[in-house]
Amino acid sequence: MQIFKRSDTSPLAEWWRTVDKGLIAAALILLGAGIVLSLAAGPAAAAKLDIEDPFHFVYRQAGFVLAAIGILLGSSLLDPVWARRVCLALFVLCFLLMAGLLLFGHEAKGATRWIRLWGTTFQPSEIIKPALVVLTAWLLAQRDKFPAGPWAPIAFAFYAVTVGLLLLQPDVGQSALVTAAFVIVFFVAGLPWIWVGVFAVLGTILPVLLYSIIPHVRFRVDSFLNPTDYDTYQIDKARQAIERGGLFGVGPGEGTVKRVLPDAHTDFVYAVAGEEFGLILLVLLTVIFAVIAIKGIMEASKQADIYQRAAGVGLYAIFGLQAAVNMSVNLSLIPPKGMTLPLVSSGGSSLLGSALTLGLALALTRRQPESTLSHLRHV
Repeated sequence: MQIFKRSDTSPLAEWWRTVDKGLIAAALILLGAGIVLSLAAGPAAAAKLDIEDPFHFVYRQAGFVLAAIGILLGSSLLDPVWARRVCLALFVLCFLLMAGLLLFGHEAKGATRWIRLWGTTFQPSEIIKPALVVLTAWLLAQRDKFPAGPWAPIAFAFYAVTVGLLLLQPDVGQSALVTAAFVIVFFVAGLPWIWVGVFAVLGTILPVLLYSIIPHVRFRVDSFLNPTDYDTYQIDKARQAIERGGLFGVGPGEGTVKRVLPDAHTDFVYAVAGEEFGLILLVLLTVIFAVIAIKGIMEASKQADIYQRAAGVGLYAIFGLQAAVNMSVNLSLIPPKGMTLPLVSSGGSSLLGSALTLGLALALTRRQPESTLSHLRHV
């Protein structure tokens, strides 16, 4: 069915003809899965937190899913120039909020990562991640147009202050994810050998330093390497849930491990999916994430413009890496990271940040009209 006539040159018609509708469909499937899994894990989470309404997290998830769809589609409408402008504004706003966390942030589980607003919490680091990727890609792309400019040091400064604030929270998992995305963008944009040395040195020293000075990092690494010597209750329960589910699961609503599994509706929703729906759903979710990341990276790598190519690859990579980290933690393959499953886990900041990441990636990898391409060459 043809929705728009070929003669229709409106922005909406151009968007529909150029956007990757398969990736949008995959994202909507993940958002739908998130609502289903909130029905599975939400009531148990509400009971643990003494929330009277057992469907509190279900209603909350549904509301944020609607907002996430709006952000996903709205950001995918942007052209590359406006994507950069929006990301600059978001970066400045979220940077100020992250700095403010040190003074008035909401503390939970030994970390100060959230701002309490209107009865809920907001985590600005979820929004600053895609903004940093886009800005870094644009800055590095300027080296071709203005070779004399200090574009790489400026990009590194943006990265350094962001990671510095993340480590002060502390949030080592997000710091590692931002670092991986930054290196990927730098690599795609053309990584000089001097920067290879810088990243190699930092990649060797920083993990050792964090292990030495941050107690909970040391605990998570040590408990992963020597599980018999430490309390690994959360990971043990996640593994138990997946093992109990088997191939087909115990059935919707029939899970029992979720009642005692901490963060079952957020960081460990993948384990809840395994218990109630079995290995089949876990494989399906994994395939959907892999398709989004791999197909997206392949499309981004075809972009002629360096800025679009580097930003697109970085955004799809950070989306896929976050999913891989979450699933690996649930499967006891790596130490716990406190990282949500994009578009699926309960949590407003995570949902909106993931939707923004994917929406910007779709915007930067759309087939651009010749008028836009001509404009980009002079911007």
